[in-house]
Amino acid sequence: MKQRYYSLDVFRGATVAFMIMVNNPGSWNSIFAPLGHAAWHGCTPTDLVFPFFLFAVGNAMAFVMPKLQEAGDAVFWKKVIKRTVLIFLIGLFIMWWPFVKWEANELVFRHWVDPNDPEKGIRILGVLQRIALAYFFASIMAYFLKPKNIIWVSAGILFAYWGLCYFLGTGDPYSLEGWFGNAIDKQIIGVAHMYKGEGVPFEPEGLASTLPAIVQVVFGYLTGLFIRNQGQVDWLWSKVPQAKEPHFKLLAGLFVTGFILLILGWTWSLGFPINKKIWTSSYVLYTVGLGILTIGTMIWYIEVQGVRNWVTKFFDVFGKNPLFIYVLSAVLIRFVGLFRIPNGVNADGIQQYTTAFSWYYNNVCSALPGPPELGSLFYAITYMLLMWSVGYVLDKKGIYVKV
Repeated sequence: MKQRYYSLDVFRGATVAFMIMVNNPGSWNSIFAPLGHAAWHGCTPTDLVFPFFLFAVGNAMAFVMPKLQEAGDAVFWKKVIKRTVLIFLIGLFIMWWPFVKWEANELVFRHWVDPNDPEKGIRILGVLQRIALAYFFASIMAYFLKPKNIIWVSAGILFAYWGLCYFLGTGDPYSLEGWFGNAIDKQIIGVAHMYKGEGVPFEPEGLASTLPAIVQVVFGYLTGLFIRNQGQVDWLWSKVPQAKEPHFKLLAGLFVTGFILLILGWTWSLGFPINKKIWTSSYVLYTVGLGILTIGTMIWYIEVQGVRNWVTKFFDVFGKNPLFIYVLSAVLIRFVGLFRIPNGVNADGIQQYTTAFSWYYNNVCSALPGPPELGSLFYAITYMLLMWSVGYVLDKKGIYVKV
């Protein structure tokens, strides 16, 4: 029986916790630089959250896939298709929720396409939708291909994406204006259903950039497979005297591989910049390298050193119900936003309103001494702790929501 690594649960939980924090600041105008995304090229700690989550999805696949392979094709397709569709629909649900909005002091339905503006509508793609698509294609690769072949196919995908960006792009092919994927998203998804946060229609979880994101999950799977087999790669370590020591192969393999991928990603970035928003191939290697090093460190700390303390227990709560807690964090704020609280009148005598969470930020968090970023961070931390408390209750009751 293969050993279960508690550190992988902690890694997944820490990723979810940080994702909730960076997605829910008190004010988007007041955040510390590390808690914001890079403007375009580059990578901040926040830019590691999503690829780490995809990487964790791949880790989990390594422990499930052998069972699916034993069960056969019919079970595999049923399981993977069902999970893909459910995760995608949950992501779409988040985008549409809560289906109504306040407009001219009345609640109106949020139309699929705004009848007054054909370029406004419900966004189709997003975080969970990308997870669903990347999981689907990574599962197919993991099920039908051997690990060595998976590596070759993954390398081919990353190089192919580089070529598509370079040859199909216009002007600066790695810029917002020149990236080829935007035209594909406009044609297939439609401007009304794309993200507008960059000031123009641009989908950071678009169809073209999902291609290298598949490799992110695949690398997570290969890493999980290596961990599951406790580092048994004889052709690499058989001549090393220390190889018989507990965890030597595992930790050595993780740290060496992580370091190599980190350097390869940085080197590739000299010609193909590290960029989350178009999910460049160099970004994949760079973040996978950091992910492997992080997991290696956690395995050394938690499994080898035997550390179990309040920190590991804290993040483990998120790791037990990661999807449910993430979805709850997204829908709760919008739901509470439907219940308006009178908040005085403006200069024209028009009634103003606030919400419970906005009141908490404006009257408690922003009143803290120090720069406004501190109050915004305090709000994000307390909201994350609120989600943790829900996860803690579920864990105590033995309730684990899975799809």
